[in-house]
Amino acid sequence: MTDPDILTHKGGAAGTGPVLLIACGALAREVLAINRANGADHFTLRCLPAILHNTPEKIPEVVRNSIQQGRADGFTRIFILYADCGTGGLLDAVCAAEGVDRIAGPHCYSFFDGNETFAARGDEEMRAFYLTDFLVRQFDAFVWEPLGLDRHPDLREMYFGHYERLIYLAQTHDPDLDRIAEHCAGRLDLSYERRFTGYGDLAESLTQISK
Repeated sequence: MTDPDILTHKGGAAGTGPVLLIACGALAREVLAINRANGADHFTLRCLPAILHNTPEKIPEVVRNSIQQGRADGFTRIFILYADCGTGGLLDAVCAAEGVDRIAGPHCYSFFDGNETFAARGDEEMRAFYLTDFLVRQFDAFVWEPLGLDRHPDLREMYFGHYERLIYLAQTHDPDLDRIAEHCAGRLDLSYERRFTGYGDLAESLTQISK
């Protein structure tokens, strides 16, 4: 059985055999690391472009198409490695209609930190901007350039003036990433905090479906 605090939409098929993981590309490195640690060799990982997060309204239909393609390829066990990710519940509707599970949580910051832990912080972090390992590596491509800050740095105040600090939710201990993340905070004129989360609820959910 799966843990309702980790997974949502309990419609997926149970049992043993190959499992198709449909994941956000921003999670690829982490999913592979967890599966290696678990000795899980019955997963097939298919990643969708991480840049979809810039147009979250497109995520549900792309995921639906991937589920249907997975079934056409013979997979009967499919698991979705997306949180809601700004889809406003539309991804949940796709998962319910297709009878598959997804990892619980509103976004990856929450499930990396642990959904219960993240929710408990509440108002304390209302003015925090988060980065993960992936976003530290891809800060320019996923934050700086899409917001036009490379061309119009004066927009920084409009986008980030209401933030007070940048919190780097670190999945790994990497001094180079820590240095880059702190530099990113400086570029945004925010105070810097590093919080090691490891893989959080992502690891728990993959461990459960490995059993």
